[in-house]
Amino acid sequence: MSVTIHSTDHVRGADSARITLIEYGDFECPYCARAHQALNELLPQYGDDVRLVYRHMPLADMHPDATPAAEAAEAAGAQGKFWEMHDALFASQQNLSDAAFQALAKDIGLDGAAFADSLQGGKYAEKVASDAASGRQAGAHRTPTFFINGVQFDGDSDAQSLDQALSAALQK
Repeated sequence: MSVTIHSTDHVRGADSARITLIEYGDFECPYCARAHQALNELLPQYGDDVRLVYRHMPLADMHPDATPAAEAAEAAGAQGKFWEMHDALFASQQNLSDAAFQALAKDIGLDGAAFADSLQGGKYAEKVASDAASGRQAGAHRTPTFFINGVQFDGDSDAQSLDQALSAALQK
């Protein structure tokens, strides 16, 4: 898989990072929530050596609220607050509803009317679908799926497994 970062990607970390960690995730997936917590612990330890790219891969058959949540994250991103909404969605994973999205939008300081308008119009559905399609094309069939410098990581999404994989990638 290419580690090309696209202008529509959401990136956390330095452009000069030695490791690019691409995550295909689903806001309703409990394993993605565990990975989110693990990455929140690990990434500060790696400083500028690792950058995280988040791409959507909602598994709508199992997680009916994952696609609307991904669109909510994109709508927040349009106002410069993707990561704030990303974090809030994982923190509120048990309540992913339209009302919850609006409350989270208010909590993180979004323009509520613009946020609501973009969700009602399905403005970000194509972006979410495109991310998911790119994941499937790259070989992702579950969430979370990680690629470390373009190589699919098949290990667990817990902190210890991710830490070992990132450390090994740094030593290459």
